[in-house]
Amino acid sequence: MDNKLTHFNEEGLSKMVDVSDKIVTHREARAKIEVHMDKDTIEKIRQGSISKGNVLAVAQVAGICAAKKNYELIPMCHQIPLTGVDIKYEYKDYGIEITSIVKTDYKTGVEMEALTACSIAALTIYDMCKAIDKKMYFTSCRLVYKEGGKSGVFEND
Repeated sequence: MDNKLTHFNEEGLSKMVDVSDKIVTHREARAKIEVHMDKDTIEKIRQGSISKGNVLAVAQVAGICAAKKNYELIPMCHQIPLTGVDIKYEYKDYGIEITSIVKTDYKTGVEMEALTACSIAALTIYDMCKAIDKKMYFTSCRLVYKEGGKSGVFEND
């Protein structure tokens, strides 16, 4: 695997990597994050009794929007035509595990879009529940899977 970074120009300044010569391939990335919260907060989310509304539905939309706007948030990311974004939630003893799945058929991968989707979904849960649980926190934001492109498949779960 070639570890040479291509993020710098001849003057040593940052640049957006040129993907002009890359071929279009199917790419997918999945990321996860853990949202830790009080058991009472978990139950209120499950029951739909958070006063701001359906927490996971709002976090779903926020995560999808974040994936689509990733290039506006992370300076060197490309604007990528996404072909699919989904967010899944799993209740755990500590809170909620969020998984994002992002897909494209393009010249560069969607790892950053998947990580951004998870992060913003988690922040949205915090925003909607902070009135009852200010101690919520996030851990283990990570890429768990990617496929496509020159480096092939990566799994980390």
